[in-house]
Amino acid sequence: MKRLSLTAWIFIAMVLGVALGLLRPDIGKADWMAALANVFLRLISSIVAPLIFGMLVAGIAGTGSIKTMGRIGVKAIVYFEVLTTIALFLGLAAVNLARPGEGMKLQLTSGEGALPQVNPSLSGTLEHTFPASVVDAMARGDVLQIVVFAFLFGAACATIGLKAAPVVEFCKSLAEIMFQYTKYVMYLAPLGVGAAMAHTIGASGPGVLLALGKLVISLYATLIVFIVVVLGAVLWIARIPLRPFVRAVREPFVIAFSTASGQAALAPAIENLELMGVPKHIVSFVLPTGYSFNLDGSTLYLSMASMFVAQAAGIHMPISQQLLMMLTLMLTSKGVAGVPRAALVILAGTIHTFGLPAAGIAVLFGADALMDMGRTSINVLGNCMATAVVARWEGVEFAAEPRQ
Repeated sequence: MKRLSLTAWIFIAMVLGVALGLLRPDIGKADWMAALANVFLRLISSIVAPLIFGMLVAGIAGTGSIKTMGRIGVKAIVYFEVLTTIALFLGLAAVNLARPGEGMKLQLTSGEGALPQVNPSLSGTLEHTFPASVVDAMARGDVLQIVVFAFLFGAACATIGLKAAPVVEFCKSLAEIMFQYTKYVMYLAPLGVGAAMAHTIGASGPGVLLALGKLVISLYATLIVFIVVVLGAVLWIARIPLRPFVRAVREPFVIAFSTASGQAALAPAIENLELMGVPKHIVSFVLPTGYSFNLDGSTLYLSMASMFVAQAAGIHMPISQQLLMMLTLMLTSKGVAGVPRAALVILAGTIHTFGLPAAGIAVLFGADALMDMGRTSINVLGNCMATAVVARWEGVEFAAEPRQ
């Protein structure tokens, strides 16, 4: 008999947890059931600071000197930032409109529910963004400050070149270690997800399932809007021929959706874009860079998921806090491609920073496999679009038919 995958075990545990919460709510809402879920959540939280630091420093330093990135690099980064920002705010608008988490009543623990006391003025926000001590920021789990420090630290490493090589190698090793650490933690995911679903349903009732269903539907509807409206507008503005582009992205898109792995779609995406007419030097730079800096589907999901948790906990977030959270997510989501369940790891750090209940992570985990397929395929589609746009920006003309 073929061994079940981790995703299958998580799904089985989720079903069992739902059944236990519905049939025996007295067991589901027991303290020991909450403790099982909290062990998993605490381990997830322990991943955030070292993973973000290692990945961002290694990724930024790995690009080399800013001068050597040249014209193509600048154009690619500008495009990445514009599109991921649009994705974030589209997700924010959708979740505020649909409000899928409303009525869930997630339970808060001590220290949760209090929004960070950040002055909503520009000066107050800037002051909060920059850390006085990165050690203190890591200890408090302040993701935004960790990200800002990592960006500056990585830029400094890139500037001084070979002298920083040992530090960059350490950060690469740290990231690889955290990948493996994450895999170990994920072995506990079925137990943590099952316990969390049982406890949440036992304490809050079956409305949790309706809320999750609304979130999944809202996410896919928003992803479709992003494809048609945002990427469609980019296609028209950049004058990229539709049929050759569809032929080029069809295979990597389907691979990414069916496997929920962007890495599995990388090789066919490179090959098909070259056949479409994108020069090799542009494909080899823009597409891999986009895997770290242009995660449209993931950033859109993160904005929806974070506000979903706030709504489920009954926490009203003023627009100033929502914008600050979007800024945090925009920075944090860079450089995490290839991390198992990367979006949930990033979400865990953001939720902690803004005082939202950690139990929301485990609830989201139950439906994450369904949502991961959608956001991963949009990540791949967005990166293929970015590569074609940069090529057009460089004056490349695409033929009506792909090269053979």
